[in-house]
Amino acid sequence: MSAPVAINARAAVRGEIGGVERVARELVTRLPALRPDRYRVIAPRPALAHRRGQVWEQLALPALARGSELVLSPANLAPAVSTRNVVMIQDVAPFLGDWYGSLYSRWHRFLLPRLAQRARLAIAPSEVVRAQLIDVLGAERSRTRVVALGVDEGFSDGADAERAAARHSLRRPFVLAVGTDVPRKNFALLDRVAEPLAREGLEVVIAGSSRAYMRPGAHTVRSLGYVAEQDLPGVYAGAAAFAMPSLYEGFGLPCLEAMACATPVVAADRSSLPETCGDAALLVDPDDAGAFARALLTAALEPAVSERLVAAGLERARHFSWDRTARSMDAVVGELLER
Repeated sequence: MSAPVAINARAAVRGEIGGVERVARELVTRLPALRPDRYRVIAPRPALAHRRGQVWEQLALPALARGSELVLSPANLAPAVSTRNVVMIQDVAPFLGDWYGSLYSRWHRFLLPRLAQRARLAIAPSEVVRAQLIDVLGAERSRTRVVALGVDEGFSDGADAERAAARHSLRRPFVLAVGTDVPRKNFALLDRVAEPLAREGLEVVIAGSSRAYMRPGAHTVRSLGYVAEQDLPGVYAGAAAFAMPSLYEGFGLPCLEAMACATPVVAADRSSLPETCGDAALLVDPDDAGAFARALLTAALEPAVSERLVAAGLERARHFSWDRTARSMDAVVGELLER
């Protein structure tokens, strides 16, 4: 007999890890380990992980999932014709700004409302996104839930900062930003804060790559490019402060990863970031470069503030684990199966 829940693992087989891919990989691994009788994983060949996999997801996946009561898709997209969807929609960014290529934007603007409205359950990572599933995508409130994301155990204050610094030529004290290079991340603000930080001996660096379907951001501060999984915790741990100036986030997982690595966080006071960070970060208007620069200098260089943020951040990050995410996801899936 087939497992009652088939997990769509298309995003989990991608080579580079961004936020969506991290969610997919964690749930694809942890849910079957938690309940092997309930879940089975369906994954395409890696060649179908990106754009070419849209056809696989829409046509092949429903057939491959035959015999399962539900199809769980943790990475925004799911087969539109299926009446068995449980879909986790990480954000509604394609509806809020001109941040993506036209083909990507049109496809998501076409598909996301249909998925949110027809799914057995639409899951958001934050209350902010849950409200947007209802208000922007037209989902019924009774068929929405929130499942918060988690922090991998590898992100900790014991991460090897020296090895990461050597591998990425980080020879000076630095302020770090992490994210895919897309305009909504607002990395252009970092150009404007770089000079006052440099006067105090701090370099600004960005870890993250661009993607073909995203409009590239406009910034000149140093980019490390894509940082491999084994190095990323050490890069976080070696930073004097972490900057998240994003104009829109569905959750803001890098803030929690930085906190788990004992790095003080300065984040934008927008979208889900206040919800995710709580009182463990300095929250600043991302349109105010002067205020952002002052906050970063305070977080990095004033011991009393830095120590408070580090302690609060470590405590905050402890409340978010991928095991907890998996248990929460399993609980909402279990509610559907019991019906």
